[in-house]
Amino acid sequence: MGLFFSYVFLGLTLAAPIGPVNAAQLDKGIKSGFWHAWLVGLGAMIADIIYMLGVFLGLVQFLEITIVKTFLWSFGFFILIYTGIESIISAGKIETSTRNRNESAMKSFSSGFLLSISNPLTILFWLGIFGSVLAKTASQFDPNHLFAYSCAIIIGLLIWDITMALIASSFRRFLSGKILAGISVFSGISLIGFGIYFGYEAVLLLFF
Repeated sequence: MGLFFSYVFLGLTLAAPIGPVNAAQLDKGIKSGFWHAWLVGLGAMIADIIYMLGVFLGLVQFLEITIVKTFLWSFGFFILIYTGIESIISAGKIETSTRNRNESAMKSFSSGFLLSISNPLTILFWLGIFGSVLAKTASQFDPNHLFAYSCAIIIGLLIWDITMALIASSFRRFLSGKILAGISVFSGISLIGFGIYFGYEAVLLLFF
């Protein structure tokens, strides 16, 4: 059970860095409230799930090959470290608009989906990180556990989506630069921590 929750935390960590989707959620929540902010995040999460399924269906049969596992751990290491450092450096540099504008629910959902699905880095991000997780999990557990831990990552993404929507819509007066900077720094440190672990796994495969 503890391992399951560690994958939930991984999903939270992957979703937390302040980026285009989170910026859009904050903006949408301030403009149109919780529902629209949540739909932006939901659209992005659906795009993430599509990429996760693509990685799962396309690469899982190759994950037992040592060189493939080494590449995935190494790739995940570089992406996590880069994203973590970027998150810390850019902490607090997000701008939100206070304009009032009514938009349809579908437009909010599609904007989040398109922000995520059209970003080339998203493909590399999920290939490196989710592929690394699959490589580790597939070597230790059966397909049922593999599915359960993949769902745990999705749960983490969903929790962050709801959290961001609540922050943006219900606690607008607390959206100070210090709070946003704190979220970015904490997320960045967590990503770097996961990155170090991924790098450690790559070194073990290469030299031991």
